[in-house]
Amino acid sequence: MATVSPETGVGSDIFKPLIEIWQQLKDNPNELIEWYAARRNRLDIEDKKEVYESVKASFNTNHNGADFLYLTRSCYGGIIRFRKADGYMSTPCGAHTPIPVETFRRRVRDWSIRMKNVNFLNVDYKEIFDMAKPGDLIYCDPPYSHSQSILYGAQAFKLEELLELIGHAKSKGVRVALSIDGNKKSGNYLCDLPIPEGLFEEEFYVSVGRSMLRRFQMEGQTLESEIVSDRLLLNYFL
Repeated sequence: MATVSPETGVGSDIFKPLIEIWQQLKDNPNELIEWYAARRNRLDIEDKKEVYESVKASFNTNHNGADFLYLTRSCYGGIIRFRKADGYMSTPCGAHTPIPVETFRRRVRDWSIRMKNVNFLNVDYKEIFDMAKPGDLIYCDPPYSHSQSILYGAQAFKLEELLELIGHAKSKGVRVALSIDGNKKSGNYLCDLPIPEGLFEEEFYVSVGRSMLRRFQMEGQTLESEIVSDRLLLNYFL
């Protein structure tokens, strides 16, 4: 969305802390920078892991965008992992040092300009499909069936329901682009998905390099055989 920088756009997610970050980016970018700075500046006098565990404990006590922002920049591999039973974020601290506040500030300034015409909503994706009108474009990046069963609360998501909505959207002239599982293991394995015949008109494979999720699962082992490609499916012709 930032690349497109639309004249009119909507960004949505069911996870409230994530949308709080984007709403703050649009409405009060200075406050968003302060969210990050208040936590990142603690590294000047505190141990990195201790700061991380403190912020994570605060977040797990009360899910909120300010804590979540720092966790996304400092957790292992940028991988957000939740327990299904209670929503507890369990990702450990990353080996890297979170980016400096000034670097984050520059990124916020750039992104706030790009996203100034976007309305961010904390709603289920099904509501977004209901809102869409002929000629609109919806980009979907759902949890991936073959790699993200432990992430983002993904266990409750059903791909079949999304595919059904994409079919309905197509029938009323709404364009949909879907990113989903493609090839794994250096392209030798094609992820099998329940995609109805004729639903999509175009298919592309986009190389995303080595899998950070597999690095997490394999505890730092080498990943020469873990090159993956995502599949980009369009329900319309380019």
